[in-house]
Amino acid sequence: MKALGIISFEDNTANVGGLDDYRPVPAMSFMGRYRVIDFVLSNMTNSGIDNVHVYCKEKPRNLIEHLGTGTQYNINSKRGKLRILYGEKSFSSPVYNHDIANYMLNMQYIEEDKNPYVVVAPSYFLYSLDYSQVLDAHIESGADVTVLYTNTTDAKDSFLGCDVLTLDKEKRVTAFDKNRGNTKSKAVSMEAYVLSKKLFIELIEKAAATSSLYWFKDILKDSVNDLFIKGYLVRGYVRCINSLEQYFKISMELRDRSVANGLFKPGWPIYTQTNDSNPTTYAAGSKVTGSVVSNGAVIHGTVENCVIGRNVTIGKGAVIKDSILLSGAYIGDKVKLDHVVVDKYAIIHHVKELKGTAEEPVYVKRRDRI
Repeated sequence: MKALGIISFEDNTANVGGLDDYRPVPAMSFMGRYRVIDFVLSNMTNSGIDNVHVYCKEKPRNLIEHLGTGTQYNINSKRGKLRILYGEKSFSSPVYNHDIANYMLNMQYIEEDKNPYVVVAPSYFLYSLDYSQVLDAHIESGADVTVLYTNTTDAKDSFLGCDVLTLDKEKRVTAFDKNRGNTKSKAVSMEAYVLSKKLFIELIEKAAATSSLYWFKDILKDSVNDLFIKGYLVRGYVRCINSLEQYFKISMELRDRSVANGLFKPGWPIYTQTNDSNPTTYAAGSKVTGSVVSNGAVIHGTVENCVIGRNVTIGKGAVIKDSILLSGAYIGDKVKLDHVVVDKYAIIHHVKELKGTAEEPVYVKRRDRI
């Protein structure tokens, strides 16, 4: 596939309460064994994209450790390359730390790439898609820019703050707006774009010259009357992790195999960094139902409808319901958790009960002791 893959980062409206205090959204643990970035990066490599730029807005250490050289993502080691890029200068305010600023600071790597096209996509949208089909449709249509979008009837509760599109009968984009949750049905932009590298560079430079606060999607909004911007409908499973509520909701729904089949498709592997550890230990008297459990966990208590990460310990008499426990968490004897997200290496044993809701799950900080 003759395209450079660019994994951009989420805008400032995304706030995955607490979890993003310690790592960028792309590096967040997800479904016990993955990181959020694994899905879009696997889409790119499965589509035949061998050169990928990953942009990190802040706190790059966790992302660098997870991605490494990219060999686990099936990137061709002879002609392919994975670069992790970020602004190597401090920004006076977070509002200046956006995708355009980072593209400008790393422009030489974009210009040096020999591919004639770019596929730009953020990591916080989850879906499985062959980008080579999108590129073929883009070339055939004669569009300047192709924008991926999905139709939803849940716009009042999901995709809040995301861009939404107005399209004509030929699926030409005539306007960009924001989803403010005022209607159920929307055409939601997935903030993923296919265009020529030449035009991509021109738009970056135009955005930088227009405003020091412009994101790439802002310059597209300004150019809607000057460019042929065409929508590409993505059917099936599409979600956006832009809040703790959505992180929780999406994790819970993917426990259902019939739902998960829309994201984890046969012949379309989701690559990640492997972790060799012991199988899960289910002690005598333990009970686990409706849950996704990773390797290395030790379970003595009761677990219902949960996502359990690697090397989690759950004590005797503990009852964990509708919760997410990230790697290394320790839950003591007789602790009761209900709608709780427990970050890595946290210990809960003195407080015997924590209870949240699906709309407002309780978050326990990384390495916290309760």
